[in-house]
Amino acid sequence: MKTLAGKTVVVTGAGSGIGRSLAVQLAGKGARLALSDVNLDAVSETVALCEKAGAEAAPFALDVADREAFLAHAGDVRSRFGGANVIINNAGVSLSASIVDMTWDDFDWIMGIDFWGVAHGTKAFLPDLIASGDGHVVNVSSVFGLMSIPAQSAYNAAKFAVRGFTGSLRQEMISAGHNVGVTCVHPGGIKTGIVRNGRQSGEFAQDLKVKDDNFQKIAFTRPETAAKKIIKGIEKNKPKVLIGPDARLFDALPRLLGGRYQDVMARPMAAGQRIGQ
Repeated sequence: MKTLAGKTVVVTGAGSGIGRSLAVQLAGKGARLALSDVNLDAVSETVALCEKAGAEAAPFALDVADREAFLAHAGDVRSRFGGANVIINNAGVSLSASIVDMTWDDFDWIMGIDFWGVAHGTKAFLPDLIASGDGHVVNVSSVFGLMSIPAQSAYNAAKFAVRGFTGSLRQEMISAGHNVGVTCVHPGGIKTGIVRNGRQSGEFAQDLKVKDDNFQKIAFTRPETAAKKIIKGIEKNKPKVLIGPDARLFDALPRLLGGRYQDVMARPMAAGQRIGQ
């Protein structure tokens, strides 16, 4: 996609973090914006920032895990903007729990948002993107879609699923001759509220403020930088976008060590548990 000017871009999770930064930067490129979030007040603030930059933007309240709501959202976007050129499935949540301690409710919650939200957005808007003749799908996975670690089994499952789903979609668009680009994004630690707003249980539960403070110390990348890289990925039709030095490390380790990386990652966790006993 050579230019985003005049294109209608749909962004989920646009009330904060990467989603808000994407919206503001896309506004600066002259895109028309359909912005959604589960928090309508937050996404309305994002819309105000985009309108201040001179962009046409509209806020929508949306739970991406709700299939019928997402299909209705696609209809609302068509009514408001006449269709879409780009869908950025950005909304996501976190969960820290061992498989033993994790509840089914928490498992369903994270899969509903982090995987099904991506699938819902892709399926809901793909006909519009194909019809536009110049479309693009961006699905946000994670570094945990490249490499698994303890306490993140459900998050890993969702993000690995996003990676596989998106890779297949890109191949299908090429095979069918549709002018629809597809990009899978793998952010490392981004300075957002994903940990502060996440869930946790069992031995991996701790004070969320402390946990968030620790995360912010090791999050190398600001959301503005992540958004810039994602937009460049759209413009250059990149199949994969790695964000941050930690993302490059997570991408390299499984290729260098094969499946043995799992043993390497498990040792520090086991040592930490022994020290805490």
